[in-house]
Amino acid sequence: MKVLIVGSGAREHALAWKFIQSKKLTGLYYTGGNIGISMLADSINIRPGNIEELCSYVIENEIDLTVVASETPVSLGIADLFHSRNLPIFAPTRYAAKIATSKSYAKKFMHKCGIPTPKFGVFEKENQAIEYARKANYPLVVKYDTHAANESSFICNTFDKAKKVIENCFSLLIKNIVIEEFIEGKEISFHIITDGYNAVPLPSSISYKKLLDGDGGINTPGMGAYAPCGIVNSTIEAKIAEKVIFPAIDALNHEGTPYTGFLNVDLILDKNNNIYVLEFNSGLAEPEAQTILPLIEDDLLQVVYSSSIGALGDEYEFLNINDSFAATVVLTSGGYPSSFKTGFEIEGLDEIDEEDVYIFHNATKKNKYGEIVTDGGRVLSVTAEASTLSRAHDRLYETIGMINFNNMKYRKDIAKLFIEREMIL
Repeated sequence: MKVLIVGSGAREHALAWKFIQSKKLTGLYYTGGNIGISMLADSINIRPGNIEELCSYVIENEIDLTVVASETPVSLGIADLFHSRNLPIFAPTRYAAKIATSKSYAKKFMHKCGIPTPKFGVFEKENQAIEYARKANYPLVVKYDTHAANESSFICNTFDKAKKVIENCFSLLIKNIVIEEFIEGKEISFHIITDGYNAVPLPSSISYKKLLDGDGGINTPGMGAYAPCGIVNSTIEAKIAEKVIFPAIDALNHEGTPYTGFLNVDLILDKNNNIYVLEFNSGLAEPEAQTILPLIEDDLLQVVYSSSIGALGDEYEFLNINDSFAATVVLTSGGYPSSFKTGFEIEGLDEIDEEDVYIFHNATKKNKYGEIVTDGGRVLSVTAEASTLSRAHDRLYETIGMINFNNMKYRKDIAKLFIEREMIL
């Protein structure tokens, strides 16, 4: 089977690493210039957003399956285009993905389907949003309708903070804004694979969104993660399936727009084990992808292919997940996510050759001397797998200690509090 991965980040590197373990794979291709993926697959010089050119490439090169793990090509309608040409693709249609690409649509969708979510209001006018915030209880959460380059979700402890966020949102000409109540609890990342009718869960995970240790600084796509999430037991997983996953899948299916692909659910679990969905995301979240994929024992390529042809339920009731734990830390350029310099040599990568330790590239390249150097803000993801979370944590940070580049930054507390709490108990 010849497979094209659309994208070139660390999550796509993790996907490529997983796919090459499949006996069904005969050729692997990807869009972009990721140094790590280039060791596993052939790069094609087509941007992920150029969906017409990607479609032509797939036809001309007889690609058997195209896999999309990121939101941008989905929002441009890559699945719709491929379906119109009868080309197999693992990605949701643009309409189905609206539950991920529009937060205001997602909140209304969840309300319609009875999916538990924090109380909310959707506003198209600045003065109405400000008046709502003036009368609200605090803290509250203000969200842009679409994902922004940096922060798009803000926890506001005062009306003054909420007012500034609302005014900034409308100054950016964003059409809708969501204001929702703040729920105290543990934020969990929950992924599934679905063919639009059936679904299988991937390991639950905890992602660290804040830039700095102790959850300080601004929000990022994620500075680290660990899996599985110990508080998500079989009872809670069944509740998520019953109250969130299947109501969403069934609703989209009944509307004639079944959702096929990876679906990520960000949710809050409160102290009483009530669940509240914060948002949906199409594709694999990052760095959760790098954390959960090593734990899957099944042939992921076969699972994905079965989903793409609507046969997931015929072949899989669940996935085989090993008994290990995994933890990931993202290494960034100093100054990320604001201004930062690139082009610095990354030292130590050649010295890492340990089993169950994985380096996934996100923003790297080779300079004229053949050295691997930094090429962006989110440079590398380091993942370690072990029989306990404590051992995975220790191996992870031992490995990071072997890597160095100028002004390298990373969080030093990934999984630390959970491990300390388990030791006390």
